[in-house]
Amino acid sequence: MKELIDTGNLPKHIAVIMDGNGRWAKNQGAARIFGHRNAIKAVREVTEGCAELGVSFLTLYAFSTENWARPEFEVRALMELLVQSIRNELPTMLKNNVKLDTIGDTESLPRSCQKQLKEAIDATQHNTGLNLILALGYSGKWDITKAAKKIAEDVRKGILLPEEINEDIVAANLSTKERPEVDLMLRTGGDHRISNFLLWQLAYAELYFYEDLFWPDFRREHLYEAILSYQNRERRFGKTGEQIKENSAK
Repeated sequence: MKELIDTGNLPKHIAVIMDGNGRWAKNQGAARIFGHRNAIKAVREVTEGCAELGVSFLTLYAFSTENWARPEFEVRALMELLVQSIRNELPTMLKNNVKLDTIGDTESLPRSCQKQLKEAIDATQHNTGLNLILALGYSGKWDITKAAKKIAEDVRKGILLPEEINEDIVAANLSTKERPEVDLMLRTGGDHRISNFLLWQLAYAELYFYEDLFWPDFRREHLYEAILSYQNRERRFGKTGEQIKENSAK
């Protein structure tokens, strides 16, 4: 399937809602954390797949603000797994020229997680390949609210006039300010919703849902499948199909 992909028409930014770990574990007769542990290979597959193809940005919804409401033992296990995974995967990220970063309220994470994340981010900061972004303690509403507060503060200080506020100003104050908006969003697990993920940045993203695939079973061929679907779609951005064809012919 990989050979069918047009590498000149890749989505620049792919975002993934990695759903179904708990249900996958339940189907195995195991605890939910078993699903989270077995999801690491899927993270490696989508990251290396994007890096090999030449995708520029990959954002993974690793832990939402709503996930804090899960049972305490599961949250604690997830945090421990995060630290262990970043430590284990760092050599591979360095080898594959992957640059790691985060978005979200990472200060709400345990100190051990913050420390491991900082070490990995610092170690990969000069890499020039795929930009891998982990959304941790993140939600789209949190992001937009935080941006609104920053803009309001700038207005209060006289740095910005209300009439100067536009889409570019809002985008510049989001946690993703230096990154392009999402072109393609993937979601495993069968649910058809965006779950408070990158609400502003998904405005014109193409959505691809896997009906019968839980995240631990995700492999590179599933990434290729979504990209091929993306390349067969007409992205109109509010224009008509005829306008798109006319612009392409020029």
